[in-house]
Amino acid sequence: MKKTGNTIARVYGAILLFCCPLTAVIAADAQPVASVVQATTPSLAAGLDYERARWHPLHFKPAIDTATNEQCLSCHQEVLEPSVKTQSPAGVKSADALAWYQTLEVYTGEQETFHRRHLVTPLAQQVMDLKCNFCHQGNNPREEAPVPPTATTKEAGFTLRKMVDPEETCLRCHGRHPSELMGLPGPWEETREMMGNSCVTACHSGIRTVRHQVNFLKTEAIEKAGQDNSDTCFGCHGGRQWYRISYPYPRHAWPGMPAATPDWAKDRPTESDVRFRVSTPVATTTGSPASTEAAKSGDTKK
Repeated sequence: MKKTGNTIARVYGAILLFCCPLTAVIAADAQPVASVVQATTPSLAAGLDYERARWHPLHFKPAIDTATNEQCLSCHQEVLEPSVKTQSPAGVKSADALAWYQTLEVYTGEQETFHRRHLVTPLAQQVMDLKCNFCHQGNNPREEAPVPPTATTKEAGFTLRKMVDPEETCLRCHGRHPSELMGLPGPWEETREMMGNSCVTACHSGIRTVRHQVNFLKTEAIEKAGQDNSDTCFGCHGGRQWYRISYPYPRHAWPGMPAATPDWAKDRPTESDVRFRVSTPVATTTGSPASTEAAKSGDTKK
């Protein structure tokens, strides 16, 4: 019995070592790896064991709503460590593999880890302004799914054991390109040439000109990058698709917007989520007279 107990203890200790991120970062001399974290920022978990650290107030409402990247990364800076494996378990070298999202012209550099790709890579720095709490809205160690399940699971705030609700985070930039709603004769990959290979010139200089008005994106930088290269637009609107559905973006009113709402958009919100709204809207592309007239005529499926 004693031998069995010791074995269980060793296995449990190994699980904590490899699965619990705080076990490593509480150690001395753990240093941040990116400029987003100051080297002098003390770990919020300093002096706490793992069990106490996971119940830190920052992991719960309302503190998580105002948590800064510096606070989060003071304990979780290992997520920014360059740690892409050189080859897969099957022996395929990463240098010889090309993911579909790497075929976009705006993709630069080698393959990167998830958090680095969203926080510290050149494209992330250029057009994104993501915060840790954009995805991570806290984590309650208690049961994350009601037992038994109910019809109001989501309304009750449960995400079925997920640390993040992908429907309100990942899907925003990794959904399917809704070419049928846009009135295109086919997917963007097949029709981009006939559209002048430009989202802005083809349609969006006069239709849905109020866009990207959220605090997790850099509006002006995206508009400029989209004019320079349509892959900037397509990258987040189908080019890096992970899901079979599209995100139902809010239909912010734009100059010349028809009063009639198409059937497919009648359930769409007209404003972004409160926590993502910007206090001062940023001006986007000004539509040309011709494109504005097209918008008034009802060609507004975008």
